[in-house]
Amino acid sequence: MRKYLRFWALLAAIVGLGGLLAGCNNVTQRANQDDTWSSVVKKKKAVVGLDDSFVPMGFRQKSGKLVGYDIDLARAVFKLYGVKVDFQSIDWSMNVTELHNGTIDLIWNGFSITPQRQKQVAFSDTYLNNDQALVTLKKNHITSYQDMTGKVLGAQTGSSGANDIEAHPKLLKDRIKNHEAVTYDSFTNAFIDLNVGRIQGLLIDSTYANYYIKHQAHPEDYRVTVGSFPKEKFAVGMRKGDVTMRHKINAGLKRLAANGTLEKINQKWFGSNVDTPLLPKQ
Repeated sequence: MRKYLRFWALLAAIVGLGGLLAGCNNVTQRANQDDTWSSVVKKKKAVVGLDDSFVPMGFRQKSGKLVGYDIDLARAVFKLYGVKVDFQSIDWSMNVTELHNGTIDLIWNGFSITPQRQKQVAFSDTYLNNDQALVTLKKNHITSYQDMTGKVLGAQTGSSGANDIEAHPKLLKDRIKNHEAVTYDSFTNAFIDLNVGRIQGLLIDSTYANYYIKHQAHPEDYRVTVGSFPKEKFAVGMRKGDVTMRHKINAGLKRLAANGTLEKINQKWFGSNVDTPLLPKQ
């Protein structure tokens, strides 16, 4: 008799746990459909998730201070609405999960629009265009994607570059050693391995590559090769329910473009070497 009682007690517990988990999922789903703008304005705070090693979009200086293109841009947009921005470092491979869990309100950190991501998040208007670039050391004499045949390639976990490697296998995946890229939590670690020869190439956002190399002691040691991967568009990622948030961010970006603030931020971080669709072509 006791065995039967224990059995039914265990079954009830399992059913109860299943109901609890289903309830949690329903809460998360409802939260992702909520329009949270009024809450953000009331708190006067928006939480932005980022990889804080992604130069020049958002990174920490030696002092620990958080700086970058997207840092300046996010603050300028929300300043228009009297809202402060809190930046939260996250595991970049978990960015969408953090967004859906409500840990962060936005993903604003060189976040590329992709078909896969569009299924999960809503995007603002594009504020910056970008390419995927293959970074190598000149001493290795790699001048094209074909030269990566049999070589070791690196990429950041969860990055658009890592996605492109899988989506367009004929360009690099089918050529490289083991037909798999070595993945890293941050591009900083990937560059360390590139410099010591553990990998021979690194697929990376051109914005990061150009800025990083420019600030190295010997920038002439590197080669940046842009191949045939599709051009990328940087935008702000948010929950699909945040319709008002999307409208406000898009309107804010347009105002910054019109009043000259966007051009100042561009010049500060990129000089004239930047492709911003919000500004007229020179």
